[in-house]
This record gives sequence, structure tokens and C-alpha cells, in this order.
Amino acid sequence: MTQQLSLAVALASPDFGAVGSSSTLSHLVGALLAYGLLTAVLMVVVCAAMWALASAHGSWHAATKAKTGIVVALAGAVLTGGALAWANWLLDLGATL
Repeated sequence: MTQQLSLAVALASPDFGAVGSSSTLSHLVGALLAYGLLTAVLMVVVCAAMWALASAHGSWHAATKAKTGIVVALAGAVLTGGALAWANWLLDLGATL
């Protein structure tokens, strides 16, 4: 039974070995994920600093823009970080269908 299940999973999952330079592709995707998360973290730091400065100087318009920037940066970090988990969940879900 487990042999049939492992065979079904092997047939349902994508064959990354069929793609030429698949190791290069996986390194590229990993690097893009790292750059995306790094950019999101840096934007949170910059927007938080701008929010503090704008609030201290009474500029409500700039403070509102900085708050929006923080929300967008956090959403980007969550989406970037969750993309791999979501893709793995979809691959596992597809194997069970």
C-alpha cells in the first residue's frame, strides 16, 4: 500500500529534474526570495523612522504615508515568506487529488 502511495506521489509531483539547470533555477529563486525579504525589512525600518520623524514634527500627511508604507512592507514580507509554504501546500494538495 505504501509503495503504491509513494508511486502515486512521485507521478503527481513535478519533475524538476526535467528542467535544464534546475539547480541554478532553485538558487535563483532562493536569492530572489532573500532579496524580497531583505527589501521588505529595510522598508519597514525606513518607514518606521519616517513615521517617527513626521509625527515629531507634526506632519500628519507624511506620517500617514509612512504608516501606509509599513503596512505595505509587512504585507510584502508576509506574501514573500509565505509563497514557498503556499507552493508546497499546493503541491501536496495536488498529490492527494
